[in-house]
Amino acid sequence: MQRASFGERVRYAFDNFMARGTIALVAGLFLVSALVILGIALLVSLTGWAQDQGWDFPRLLWAALLRTLDPGTMGGDEGQIPFLAAMLLTTFAGLFVISTLIGIINTGIEGKLTDLRKGRSRVIESGHTVILGWSQQVFTVVSELVIANQNQRAGRVVILADMDKVEMEDELRTRVPDTGRTRVVCRSGSPVDLSDLDIASIHGARSIIVLSPEGADSDADVVKTVLAITNNPRRRQEPYHIVAEIRERANLDVARMVGRDEAELVLVGDLIARIVAQTCRQSGLSVVYMELLDFSGDEIYLADASALVGQTFGDALLAYTTSTVIGVIPADGPAQLSPPMDRPIVPGDRMVVITADDDTARVSPKPAGGIVEEAIVPAGRRERMPERTLLLGWNWRASAILRELDAYVSPGSTVTVVADLDAPEAAVAELRPGLRHTSIAVTRGDTTDRRLLDGLDVGTFDHLIVLCYADVLDAQRADSRTLITLLHLRDIAATAGVDLSITSEMLDLRNRALAEVTRADDFIVSDRLTSLLITQISENKQLRPVFDDLFDPEGAEIYLRPAAEYVRLGVEITFTTVIESARRRGEVAIGYRRRALAESAAEAYGVQLNPPKDAAITFAEGDRVIVIAEDGLEDDTAAA
Repeated sequence: MQRASFGERVRYAFDNFMARGTIALVAGLFLVSALVILGIALLVSLTGWAQDQGWDFPRLLWAALLRTLDPGTMGGDEGQIPFLAAMLLTTFAGLFVISTLIGIINTGIEGKLTDLRKGRSRVIESGHTVILGWSQQVFTVVSELVIANQNQRAGRVVILADMDKVEMEDELRTRVPDTGRTRVVCRSGSPVDLSDLDIASIHGARSIIVLSPEGADSDADVVKTVLAITNNPRRRQEPYHIVAEIRERANLDVARMVGRDEAELVLVGDLIARIVAQTCRQSGLSVVYMELLDFSGDEIYLADASALVGQTFGDALLAYTTSTVIGVIPADGPAQLSPPMDRPIVPGDRMVVITADDDTARVSPKPAGGIVEEAIVPAGRRERMPERTLLLGWNWRASAILRELDAYVSPGSTVTVVADLDAPEAAVAELRPGLRHTSIAVTRGDTTDRRLLDGLDVGTFDHLIVLCYADVLDAQRADSRTLITLLHLRDIAATAGVDLSITSEMLDLRNRALAEVTRADDFIVSDRLTSLLITQISENKQLRPVFDDLFDPEGAEIYLRPAAEYVRLGVEITFTTVIESARRRGEVAIGYRRRALAESAAEAYGVQLNPPKDAAITFAEGDRVIVIAEDGLEDDTAAA
């Protein structure tokens, strides 16, 4: 091998030195300056060029330093020509040094600003919430965390995503302009990279939210992210609190294996399917879910039940003045929503309540009274009626929606599927053997065609579901077709003078805002509900079994039933009377809906959860009582 020359070695060493960064360059420049000053001072001292001034060596060092920093200093110099030449040389060296120093510092600052804009610096936080990944859901999650942190002195949210830091901050600033006491920190990095995870300080995080990325194989990315957290060689000893989205049921087992007890997995497809199946059948139920899941009103908390030990669950219903009891979580068992009324409260039990905040659930020394006995209506038999549902459009969630719908409707119910695809035929053929209560008919057609919609006679259906063509179109085009179908349906309803109960799906939250109208039974389903649920679980892991029971068709569910089935109409009562009437049926009353306010968005479409137990109320025809009960199939169609 050819030996490198001395010049090449010098150049190589110089290149390596220059590559060391700003601090090394400044240090090198300082060394050069010191050598120049020392050399000139020694030269002038040894040659005696400064004898006219009578300067000794220390004075020469000081003079050379001043002329290096300030070229104007030599303007008053006098003496021999060699002395003046030496001072001039020092001044020239100073000009070079200062100009180079300014350039190095400027370049270093610009480089540091560029690094900061890249978002690669490590976050020094603890007790914060980490969001891994980026999607449209991040805006809802951050908004809810901001509300949840209002009673905290300094909330912190750290977002780590494979995006530009400045772009993330700009979008958040536009969509979530007011973060209150919560500081949101964005960092750029891959959630599946172990070193990048350290940037977000996940080992000190209170909770970690893993969002499903947009695009194909999103579940694979989620699983790899959870694996990177739980199998991190630098992981902490105590368990993590991870909440992650999984879109396909087939990937759920793998996600559970890598997440173990540290990850709460939300199966998005099944959750949306259950919400669609429930909300399409009951006008106003969508508003109830929104009220329970967001942090802006009353939501679900766990309360200490030690003061109620020895009493029954039925007794506990009236024990909280400002909160509504809906269930019990035993010390060694799953959550029980609307358990038997004679179930005893034992040590270790915690009450599941709807209340304004975690510190407002307090047992009253005197149980709420004021029951108007003569206003209570005895329980009767509910008639089970078949239901007709029209499903327009198709995507990967449709099969799950049809399965869930079959679990709620009465025998003899029918579903008509209309879609401009071949996929529904094969999917429905696979579903039919497992359906117990529903028969399904499939028709090929363009769901945006007004003539086709008029021919379907949509006013004869009890429920309408509009799904996006998310499998074959991008989000914007799919939402556009949904929006066109919605506009046609609303015009049909207005022209014919009929009320249509429509549940539709939007992929982009911005398109959801365009499609919203002031009717609670014209509901837009999007990933917003999923985001709300994820945020609730991230704030309180213990709520997971409660929501599992609430959304499970085999467990207790929320129903809006005619108020006339519980109390006499036109009679002034308190909500305590409603609670007592529901208690005698083995149900838990959590609120009511006033029909007179059903079109008012400002009044939550007439929905009132956790009302004051002693406030006077008079129900009218069309009003409904909101209850949690086990018996779903005995419910009627609940049309408004």
